[in-house]
Amino acid sequence: MKFATKLIHGGQTVDPLTGALGVPIYQTSTFRQKSLDEFGKYDYARSGNPSREAVEEAIALLEGGSRGFAFASGMAAITSTLLIFSAGDHLVVCDDVYGGTYRALTGIFNRLGISSTFVDATDPTAVEAAIRPETRGIYLETPSNPLLKVTDLRRLVALARSRGIITLVDNTFMTPYLQRPLELGCDIVLHSGTKFLSGHSDVICGYAVVRDEELGERIRYIQNGFGAILGPQDSFLALRGLKTLKVRMDQSQASTVRIVHWLAEQKQVTRIHYPGLEDHPGHLIHQGQADGPGAVFSFELDSFETTRRLLEGTRLASFAVSLGGVESIISYPARMSHAAVPADERERKGIKDTLVRFSTGLEAAEDLMADISAAFNTK
Repeated sequence: MKFATKLIHGGQTVDPLTGALGVPIYQTSTFRQKSLDEFGKYDYARSGNPSREAVEEAIALLEGGSRGFAFASGMAAITSTLLIFSAGDHLVVCDDVYGGTYRALTGIFNRLGISSTFVDATDPTAVEAAIRPETRGIYLETPSNPLLKVTDLRRLVALARSRGIITLVDNTFMTPYLQRPLELGCDIVLHSGTKFLSGHSDVICGYAVVRDEELGERIRYIQNGFGAILGPQDSFLALRGLKTLKVRMDQSQASTVRIVHWLAEQKQVTRIHYPGLEDHPGHLIHQGQADGPGAVFSFELDSFETTRRLLEGTRLASFAVSLGGVESIISYPARMSHAAVPADERERKGIKDTLVRFSTGLEAAEDLMADISAAFNTK
């Protein structure tokens, strides 16, 4: 079954009771049991709900995993999953990881006795050098947020397996349509389902997907015990959004390629970070592990004044937090996604005050380019 068909017909697509072409919203907190000796599949909605189960089955199928888990947000998925580690464990983490993940690792998990070392994951020797006897996980983003750095997943999976280490990959930018880390040997895939997977800027959700059943049982235990689950109405919206993932990504990616090449000719732009460009350092590695460059890129401008004009001057591209919606979103990592990272750390990582991130929506590329051009030339 092709990916586009899986989106529509994979998993639970028809309500078995009514034949409805959509899983209903089971807006309930509990379920009546038949008898003291015969409990049904569902008992309490934190532990299981048919609406959530449907979207969990769908994301597991799309990622090629054995189990999928839906959470109340992307950070709920990340932090709940990180609870598989224990006090004394150590993680190696890509150095320009999403700011919310950085905040959780340095401000919460370090207090629980779980330490992290941040390294340039595009350099396998740096990753290997950071591994300690107590290292239990390697946490990656590829392409990373916001510099779109590309990590060689196959190479780091081989390194991790040789040391008995789990690999976790945030696949939010690519989605399973363009990249499937589990097929490359990774152990856990994470998503902010708020972004491209849902695609309409109207739901907050997160996912974790695993290859191994035993690892899935551990995350299932945490999901039930910690309780940061996705509600039934958001599950319905998330499942609806998934069905149009391919057509949305195809359109947004095609527009992104056009916009990126146009931006490369603008005098205000000094550097572009996008794996679809041949001069991107990770271009060839990305081509070997993904099916497209995606619809997110970042670029640097010639001054802070130009940066302000662009952020405050666009009319079609919304100056906002988040990405992956039907509308284009332009954001400012230094004060948005990576505000939790100290200024000196941001500078060291290359997250400059003149860096902006762009998520291309479904508007016409010509209109978006005209919007950016007008903002550049506003005085």
